[in-house]
Amino acid sequence: MPLSRRRSLQLVLSASAIPFSPLLARAQTYPSKPVRIVVGFPAGGVGDIMARLIGQALSERLGQAFIIENRPGAAGNIGTEIVVRSPPDGYTLFLINTANAVNATLYKSLTFNFLRDIAPIAGIASPPNVLEVHPSVPAKGLADFIAYAKANPGKINYGSAGIGSLTHMSMELFKMMTGTDLVHVPYRGGAPALTDLLGGQVQVMFDTLPTSVEHIRSGRVQALGVSSATRSEAIPNVPPVSDVVSGYDASGWYGIGAPKDTPRDIADKLNAEINAAIAEARLKQRLSELGGVPLTGPSTNFARIIADDTAKWAEVVKFSGAKAD
Repeated sequence: MPLSRRRSLQLVLSASAIPFSPLLARAQTYPSKPVRIVVGFPAGGVGDIMARLIGQALSERLGQAFIIENRPGAAGNIGTEIVVRSPPDGYTLFLINTANAVNATLYKSLTFNFLRDIAPIAGIASPPNVLEVHPSVPAKGLADFIAYAKANPGKINYGSAGIGSLTHMSMELFKMMTGTDLVHVPYRGGAPALTDLLGGQVQVMFDTLPTSVEHIRSGRVQALGVSSATRSEAIPNVPPVSDVVSGYDASGWYGIGAPKDTPRDIADKLNAEINAAIAEARLKQRLSELGGVPLTGPSTNFARIIADDTAKWAEVVKFSGAKAD
């Protein structure tokens, strides 16, 4: 006897559901134990703070501990390798940032391929840096500074947080696009570089907004421009560098990644939860205080940002001739 139309439909729907039921169950039960977020830098920096904010938000939303594990060294490469070699089960995540895009070209003997071995999960925020000069520099604005630099090639020192840091690469991109000749003075971190800028030992640098904003407001340094394509809410009177140097954009970014082959259903769940957390007023305000513009959307959008920046910074690394320590 032929099956009834209703019964046939029931069988088809039941059969089609079978392959997906384990995935649905896994997504519903994840996470069933604590999750670690590896941060490739010491505690206390902007990236570490962002990781802790996201970890706390995910803990509250998903009912499991998201534990920050700082594994600094080699400009974040030590932390990256730890994650690359971890099981792709959703229980090891990684705070990825612009340094990973730079390192892909800067370091010649990495044991991993960042674009291939780390799966982007979700963006967190994109904080700009600020181009600032010591008050002794005779420039009333960015156009004046460029003219001054061109009139004094090789005589102006700029500080950075170290070779390959975003503060270094931002200035090398600036040099490349303006044809200026500035002398790089690398430091072991942004704090000592800023100290020497305040003291006049170096004349100019790109620095993170949170560490410089009070010095800008007090007049101890003069802000010439922000590295993003738009103004920052933290210093709204400071224009983007791109107002004078057309097309300039050296925004940083932070986000969450995982080992490649992390199950898609788990990655999608994390993406949705991170986006929802960032949309909440409390977290959005904290990110703004860190100078960050929320970076939300599907993982494919974040993956595109990473790929585009990896290609862009490869050109800047080659232009600068920078070599990893």
